[in-house]
Amino acid sequence: MNTIEELSFNLGALLEQKDHILVTAESCTGGGVATAITDIAGSSAWFDRAFVTYSNDAKIDMLGVATETLGQNGAVSEAVVVEMAQGALQHSKGTLSVAISGIAGPGGGSEDKPVGTVCFAWASQQGWLKVETCLFEGDRAAVRQQAVMHALLILYRHVLEDEPYC
Repeated sequence: MNTIEELSFNLGALLEQKDHILVTAESCTGGGVATAITDIAGSSAWFDRAFVTYSNDAKIDMLGVATETLGQNGAVSEAVVVEMAQGALQHSKGTLSVAISGIAGPGGGSEDKPVGTVCFAWASQQGWLKVETCLFEGDRAAVRQQAVMHALLILYRHVLEDEPYC
């Protein structure tokens, strides 16, 4: 699929067909995944809500991310996105979730976590969990767009293949 709009449309059709409800928990993308989803007419049939948890306090308050997890790993970590994805499911009617936290730039990067580092977690109410860290290139807008596309693509592949625990 060539565009975010095409991918969102096709993902929505699959989610609706398989009776899934999606929820998002986003940090660096600032609601970009939710925007892509809700740009599709009828998305209320397969999308419940979005949590835009840009600050650490928001991650703690809205999703139940542990202060200890943030302190030990930092906001841009696989441990944090796992808790974000699970928290999104616990605080919604969703059956599938995606969580994203990263460093879109232009500043904020480090040697260990350079600009373009984005952590993802996808989870389901039935126990499926996938966690991944990617390094995207480009400016802030490019990193965010690549992150949105990647988040949607992994969801699409998962639902299409009807993987176990979906």
